[in-house]
Amino acid sequence: MIRLHHCHQTRSMRSLWLLHELGLPFDLQVYPFGKEIKSDAYMALNPTGRVPTLELDGHVICESGAIAEALCDYAPDAGLGRVAGDADRYAWLNWIHFAETISQHCAALTQQHVALFEDHMRSPIVMNLEARRLAKTIGTVEAGLTGSGYLLESGFSAADIGVGQAVYMATHFVTLDDFPKVTDWYARLTAREAFRKSLPPEGTDGLYAKAFYAPWPVEK
Repeated sequence: MIRLHHCHQTRSMRSLWLLHELGLPFDLQVYPFGKEIKSDAYMALNPTGRVPTLELDGHVICESGAIAEALCDYAPDAGLGRVAGDADRYAWLNWIHFAETISQHCAALTQQHVALFEDHMRSPIVMNLEARRLAKTIGTVEAGLTGSGYLLESGFSAADIGVGQAVYMATHFVTLDDFPKVTDWYARLTAREAFRKSLPPEGTDGLYAKAFYAPWPVEK
């Protein structure tokens, strides 16, 4: 049995996208982003009160990178993992977990623009600093894309899913104008049916009310 606990447009989206790519049957438990994931029932599964949480044949996994590794091991014939001894194994692992490097800056910007409701709580300095840091991580992806057009020379994998979803979140705060390779790669990823299935259904509220949140100007 596979069950994913998910909030729209959060890190759990990368686990949902991967499940759709793998073609595995699964149950999906969707929560609004808020107090529901702080309930006693949910926190019995994931004491941090965050998503994703994956239940996999009696095991509970709460880190998105670990979920990607576990699901690729669970369905190896799909070819989205890279097993020990594969020439791309270490690069695959590095990119799987690099998604979280991107996401930490997205989380800081989400807090500034979305989670803090009062303007006096927000910091233009933090907004600008984190946007620059986030753009730097996109530059790392730009430099890392291979001749195959994906993150690995051997082609599309769960690494593209994890990093691609993190870039999806990042595009709410930075543009891809200065990253032509990422722009092309991202366009191909977001055209995939499994990516589209991982988006919030039409008419459903997601985490982001706007498509783009620009940093506030810093007063001089």
